[in-house]
Amino acid sequence: MSNPYKDEFPPVREIPLHGRDHKDVLAMMTDLRDREESRWVDGFASGSVYHGDPEHIAFLSEVYALHSQTNPLHADLWPSISKFDGEICRMTATMLNGDDDVVGTVSSGGTESILLAMKTYRDRGFANGITEPEMVIPATAHAAFDKASQYFGIKKVSIQPGPDGRADVVAMTAAINANTVVVVGSAPNYPNGLVDPIEALAEAASERGVGMHVDACLGGFVLPWAERLGYEVPPFDFRIPGVTSMSADTHKYGYAAKGTSVVLYRGKALRHFQYYTTASWSGGLYYSPTFAGSRPGALIAQCWAAMVSMGEDGYLAAVRQILETASQVKAAVREIDGIEVIGDPLFDVAWKSDEVNIWGVLDEMAKRGWSLNGLQEPAAMHLCVTLRHCQTGVVERLVADLAACVQYLRENPDAGSDLAPVYGMAQMTEMQGLVEAGIADYVDKLYE
Repeated sequence: MSNPYKDEFPPVREIPLHGRDHKDVLAMMTDLRDREESRWVDGFASGSVYHGDPEHIAFLSEVYALHSQTNPLHADLWPSISKFDGEICRMTATMLNGDDDVVGTVSSGGTESILLAMKTYRDRGFANGITEPEMVIPATAHAAFDKASQYFGIKKVSIQPGPDGRADVVAMTAAINANTVVVVGSAPNYPNGLVDPIEALAEAASERGVGMHVDACLGGFVLPWAERLGYEVPPFDFRIPGVTSMSADTHKYGYAAKGTSVVLYRGKALRHFQYYTTASWSGGLYYSPTFAGSRPGALIAQCWAAMVSMGEDGYLAAVRQILETASQVKAAVREIDGIEVIGDPLFDVAWKSDEVNIWGVLDEMAKRGWSLNGLQEPAAMHLCVTLRHCQTGVVERLVADLAACVQYLRENPDAGSDLAPVYGMAQMTEMQGLVEAGIADYVDKLYE
């Protein structure tokens, strides 16, 4: 997919000789915004936009405008951003049952939070004499752990989940060795929305003197409130002694603007391994708590504003709506002949099929305007339920379209776009390199 607007709006390949009028620039950008808004505002997209209410968006935009020039790299100029950063971490830690010993930083998103945590455990391993660090992760863990493996030279020991779709505690425990610096679990995982057995994983890690990271990027701002509402939520947070770090995305169900996330550690000593510091640069003393040097302080201010304006009552109300809607989705999807919901997820609902080509179904749903997520191992698709899906009629529309697409694939088993075979090829070990090269070519086209 190259630039879809290049014929209507010729690409700008060099800085204009004369600057464009502000009104013209804003008119074009408003036009593009309005066109693209229709793709998500009515609940056709899985995840992606987690709040989306115009009043909430306007409020966050106003906060951003107030702090658009701030940069936490210069804490002397903008100490307010340091205040917001610290308070975001403290609020998140408290929500996740962390005591005063639990500390953290605000990052640019879930991927950076995960990368920071893995870099932290690698460097602590180096300090403890481990020269060939390894991470033990379930195969359902987020791709950011694989990215950390590639970036930081940490060997990834990936263990297939158990038959229930959750991390296999016995197999993961057996994989821990003298080079292991961290064990990972998800709360929940992205593919099928199931919470790994964090308590058992943390106990195994703790007994062997290994760190335990819980990736709650997706569920960190849902599970605590779900538990308060009486839903069955397995232990997953800092109440478990062996949990030494967590990641939770404020820009998902925390309802901040993209992109902010929080990474938390049990103790400042562990967090110190995340920092970059130097006293030998000719430009003077330099430090950065996260990967970036300069960062947009306005995003941190927005995040703080979102959290304090939502309040406990706001989060509880939002989670109540989401879980009730997800329950309707699960019940309705289970009534479709030939479709099987994977496990019993709370809000990230995945389904597979042994009777029809599920990727063909995904492609047919896309033709009807749906932007759902294709999964593999097993072949499946999912809907990550957000407030956008709590609008009247969305669930009914989803289920009607899904039932129609399943029936169409029954009658036309070879139907589907060119994407369906690519999903299948990605599951074949001998084809993965070719598929990954194709993905790189696709990313190139996004810049054209």
